[in-house]
Amino acid sequence: MPMPKSVIKIKKDGVTFESSVDKVQYTIEELSRAALKDIGKYISKETRKQIARKTGRLAKNTQYWVRKKDADLQVGFKPGGFYGLFQEIGTEKTPKIGALFNSVADNIQTIITIESQYLSALEDEARALSLISEDEKEGGTGE
Repeated sequence: MPMPKSVIKIKKDGVTFESSVDKVQYTIEELSRAALKDIGKYISKETRKQIARKTGRLAKNTQYWVRKKDADLQVGFKPGGFYGLFQEIGTEKTPKIGALFNSVADNIQTIITIESQYLSALEDEARALSLISEDEKEGGTGE
């Protein structure tokens, strides 16, 4: 989605009022999405480190999704890694590893740091625009 035009100009008695509400809303949404994308990359990488490897397919099928409509982040296993649930919550034969849960729980401070880097960019418009990436891709597969 390109940057919206932020111009609503009202001239009254020689004074021009300009509204930038649309531009600011867009910038906040895109900075939030960019922060979620970086958090997804980080959590996926940390999860891959904790996965018990037999064939390596589960680590390759760990991925994150940043959903634009709901403005949220999902980290999980693609269909090729369906047995990741067995390691995550455990079964009779497979001990509970909890790789996704532990990756998030152990790195809450890092997640807060990543979020604050992006959201503090609101102070400087040029810096905020440089952090926003227009590409719409899913990420985190097989790294």
